Amino acid sequence: MRIVVVAAGRARGTPEDALFAEYAKRLKTAPAGIGPLECREIETKAKAPAARKSDEGQRLLAQVPDGALLVALDPRGKALSTEDFARQLARWRDEATGTLALAIGGADGLDAAVLDAARARLSFGAMTWPHLLVRAMLAEQLWRAASLLAGHPYHRA
Repeated sequence: MRIVVVAAGRARGTPEDALFAEYAKRLKTAPAGIGPLECREIETKAKAPAARKSDEGQRLLAQVPDGALLVALDPRGKALSTEDFARQLARWRDEATGTLALAIGGADGLDAAVLDAARARLSFGAMTWPHLLVRAMLAEQLWRAASLLAGHPYHRA
């Protein structure tokens, strides 16, 4: 199952970008059918917060591959344990989901258009995380889930 992260902002050259790239590299050969992983970034053109959020939403949706199952990362979404996240990824994979798209908003969060288009909403908890760090954390959790599904010893509870 191909995974595409659609994300607001540019991470090029940051430590978070390097970390994302490391886990994306690992997922190229993941034996559990989870991966490959790529990130499609968008830039925001609008300056005012309401217009910026709407602009980001439209640009993010435009980056979602046709036919992809869209999941929004949202603080009001469902918080899953690593094991539950792995099981959910396996269900989507086993339902013949060809592409999973995961949306990460900018500083103002995701626009309602993205949230409405999403089949599911996931949360990394009640704390607020920088959107560049969320990318790296998401990539690590995808690798961890794939490792868990494959019986690899990377995951230790």
